[in-house]
Amino acid sequence: MRNVLLGSLRIHARRYIAAAIAVIVSVAFIVAIGVLGWGARAGLMASDGAPYRSADYVVRADPNAHSRDPSCCTETLETAAAIELVDGLGNNASPLGRVLLAAHTVNGSPVSAGKAAVGPIASAPQMRWQKLVTGRFPERPGEAVVHVWDARAWKITVGDRICLGEGGAAVDMRVVGLVESPTTWTQASVYVTWPQYVAWRDEASFHVGSVAIRGSVGHLPDGMIAIPAQSYVTASLAKLNKGTDAFALMGLAFASVAVFVSSFVIANTFSILFAQRVRDFALLRCIGATRRQLLTSVQLEAAIVGALASSAGIVAGVGLGYGLVALIPVLAPLTPMGVPALPVPWLLAGFVIGLVVTLTASWLPIRNVGRVSPIEGLRPHRALDLRTGVGRKHLTLVALLLITGLAMLTIAMAKGDRVSMVVGGASTFVAVLCLGPLLVPGLIRLIGTRLGPIGRLATENAVRNPRRTATTTAALLTGVSLTTTVVAGMVTWRTSIDAHRDTRFPIDVALTSLNRPTTADLLDRVRRTPGIDQAVPVYGAIAQISGWDTPIAIVAAPAAVQIARDSGTFAQAEPGTIRLDREAFRSSQRTLGIRPGDRITVRIGDRQAVLKVVFLGGWGQAGVVAPETLAQLTNNPEPQVVWIRAAEGEDPLKLVGELDGLADGAGLQIEDHLQARAAGDRQLNILTWSVIGLLAISVAVALIGITNALALSVLERTRENALLRALGLTRRQLRQMLLIEGMLLSLVATMLGTTIGVAFAFVGYETIIKPILAQASLVIPWASLSAVAVMTVAAGMATSVLPARRAAHITPAVGLSLG
Repeated sequence: MRNVLLGSLRIHARRYIAAAIAVIVSVAFIVAIGVLGWGARAGLMASDGAPYRSADYVVRADPNAHSRDPSCCTETLETAAAIELVDGLGNNASPLGRVLLAAHTVNGSPVSAGKAAVGPIASAPQMRWQKLVTGRFPERPGEAVVHVWDARAWKITVGDRICLGEGGAAVDMRVVGLVESPTTWTQASVYVTWPQYVAWRDEASFHVGSVAIRGSVGHLPDGMIAIPAQSYVTASLAKLNKGTDAFALMGLAFASVAVFVSSFVIANTFSILFAQRVRDFALLRCIGATRRQLLTSVQLEAAIVGALASSAGIVAGVGLGYGLVALIPVLAPLTPMGVPALPVPWLLAGFVIGLVVTLTASWLPIRNVGRVSPIEGLRPHRALDLRTGVGRKHLTLVALLLITGLAMLTIAMAKGDRVSMVVGGASTFVAVLCLGPLLVPGLIRLIGTRLGPIGRLATENAVRNPRRTATTTAALLTGVSLTTTVVAGMVTWRTSIDAHRDTRFPIDVALTSLNRPTTADLLDRVRRTPGIDQAVPVYGAIAQISGWDTPIAIVAAPAAVQIARDSGTFAQAEPGTIRLDREAFRSSQRTLGIRPGDRITVRIGDRQAVLKVVFLGGWGQAGVVAPETLAQLTNNPEPQVVWIRAAEGEDPLKLVGELDGLADGAGLQIEDHLQARAAGDRQLNILTWSVIGLLAISVAVALIGITNALALSVLERTRENALLRALGLTRRQLRQMLLIEGMLLSLVATMLGTTIGVAFAFVGYETIIKPILAQASLVIPWASLSAVAVMTVAAGMATSVLPARRAAHITPAVGLSLG
């Protein structure tokens, strides 16, 4: 049988090339998912996760620990233990923290209206996450680098000297460089060496929030836990998306679909391939080949094709993935994509999956080969007839599969069970594919009979073998269903997340004055700042509230409707209530001793009112009350706050830096929510473009699948086409007939796939999105789906060109002699 094996591979090389292409594109799809996923995470690590990009672990405070020190920052490390940890690890540790210090020139003039944030810089160059703009990094105590924005606002440059701290803790520092920060997570105005930073450990605001560690963590003191750096960044960013790791969901979804689509495309290809060789197998049986020998031979053929094609698919997938990683930032410059290391686990997984899926997918066709008797194999092949006993059993099994799938989807929507959703979706989709011989020919006949004589001929040709027709459309049906589901799901998710973020962060930036009213000149300078869409003054007064020991601004904000992301809903306080931004108080140096529903006393001068507390968030350290309530507390409200809305597409880091300089110069507090919005947008942009890339690959896989199926189908029908030519059909008419056939197959697959995709998108919305975002609503982007449908039908027609040209170039005499 070895000669039979080698002869089969040689003689049927053209057919096996089609099968190999199916395996190659499937493995390439899986590998490209890995490269894109790693590239997306590398992009996040290079931007928002920059402080941890060179680390293996992040040590943070254990949230279950009972004691906390320092008192200023309840989620930070205990000071003495953190210092001991960093000193013990040396160059393998990068501490992250801040201390607020007075900043003066050497002659005593303050360089900032408020205190400057000072942070430590890593000792090892590889662990430094700040980007050096000019000069050098500090190497010893007494040296510092300053953020470029602060340097511009303070009017200092490299070589100047500043004094940080007060009294005995004051230190004269020489500025040796200017830096930029790719993230605001641990951004400071001044960065100094770790020994210099530790010198201010007795300051009330001194803290170490976390420690990025390279290599082994070793023994950790009580109250600390170590988390893998990638997981720490992913979890931190997931908080912006209601605790959902969208990248994990994307990878799981696409990997699952990749395996499913790969299995189906490969199974279809081998089914067609072996169906065309039934007579060959029967002849081998007639001349003495046993069933076992036949099965072993075709299994080895499938294994060889799977191994060679999987190897080629790995190479193609790596090239495709890295190409998309490089292309996405070109198409979307604000979308950071990192160049990832070679994803070896995905490469191995791709090879194993390609080989295993090839063997598994070819198992049923091979099993059918083993069942073929010599006499039966030499007879013409008959399609499955539902009127027979076998046909009725087949239909019963499909009906049970469909009912089970729909029941699982119902359970998934009711309970939010993602496992039930995946199982139910797969069962339902497999049932639809199994019903393809009934659904697809009926839809083709409904459309094709209205396309003239050639169209009717193409229609009859397409529906004459329902099983072959359904097999040909299966890959494209799968690709369109996936595309529709994911596009609708992504649009719904992004729309819902944007709406949630608008509610959580209604104000991009707030400038608050606790000393004197803001001036018209300041407002004018804010409005003239590049990147500002709108800025409005908010009137109120400075008040004392019970439960908080420092003054805050109490404002009424009917003008919030002009500027707020949530259309001003957050500022619509009821009379007798006060709305507080709990996050703004939580991030300060004290703990807010107020709970939702508490009644607190608000005093402005000699007036006071007892108000009920409502917690919302996203506008800063100011209490929002109704205009009537503010009128009870003061007769002369003045502009205490400036609320700012950024223009779309502006660089948030640069804009906040400019506003920070204005705030420092005017002695105002700045509350920045634009950075959190920008971090969430970057994550969603990376996710969106990664999904677009994967969808493009999946549609390409589907189109290659339909091209393979059409090519094999044309090869199988060589004698039929030759007979049509002999009866008078011209080459042009034959090409036209095959193009119309391809168009009908693509159109029906697109229509059916879009319908199924919309239904699955609804299930995904009910199961995944709605439990996370209760206010979300399903969004179906009909314009985008229509464009996808038009392009898919056009591409499906294009896939018919080469098979049609090949069929037309075979003369009737040659065609009738083949087969």
